[in-house]
Amino acid sequence: MTILDRLEKHLGRFAVPGLIRYVVGLNALVFVLAAIQPEYLQALALDRQAILRGEVWRAVSWIFIPETKSVFWIFFYLIFTWWIGETLEQNWGTFRMNAYYFLGMLLCILSALAFGASGGNFFLNLSLFLAVATLAPDFEILLFLILPVKMKWIAIISLVAPAGYLLFGSLAERMMVLMCLGNYLLFFGPGFVRARMDSSKTAARRKKFAAIAKSHTETLHRCEVCGLTELVNPDMEFRVASDGHEYCTEHLPSRRPK
Repeated sequence: MTILDRLEKHLGRFAVPGLIRYVVGLNALVFVLAAIQPEYLQALALDRQAILRGEVWRAVSWIFIPETKSVFWIFFYLIFTWWIGETLEQNWGTFRMNAYYFLGMLLCILSALAFGASGGNFFLNLSLFLAVATLAPDFEILLFLILPVKMKWIAIISLVAPAGYLLFGSLAERMMVLMCLGNYLLFFGPGFVRARMDSSKTAARRKKFAAIAKSHTETLHRCEVCGLTELVNPDMEFRVASDGHEYCTEHLPSRRPK
């Protein structure tokens, strides 16, 4: 029984069915409120100094800030976020989906408090998308409702920005990437390690079997004329003639008619 199984046994009744629906609904509400009063978003953002001053609601309210301010893009953003969350819940179940989402939230909050940097909803939603792309890498979605693209390719492209932070960012930015995607690493990392180890073991077994098979097919003697070997006829004798080639006793040059 895994840790998640044990947690679900004791805490499963507290899981929130359709969690992502509430998140998407509040994202839509915040989008409308921000369109009316843009300064409203500043009161919801994940800000370390503000939290330390007592504005503790920011530890939760930041997940309701949509990643776009465009009236055109908000529709795709909300639909896509809803679909990702529902897909994960259907594959994992309510508790596992809740655990993944809340763990991602917690790690983003800790990143903000410890290092002062947090990718906010971008990294949290990215972790959801990466999970779906890992579970169904060849599933195709219609990009902009027109272009069919496999999930794995979109996932690779979406990792360009995090990779840039890891390679060229400050310590705070690097820790932000590692911590805010920590839920993905914790959920899928062990599986990747096991798959890699299994692949190495399989490759080693194949190499061993190939070596054994090769040892059984290698010969010490082969007749230059008929190709007979000691594996085909263990009782046959072979000789090396004056021309430097090896022959079975039946095809020695001295026995062939001139």
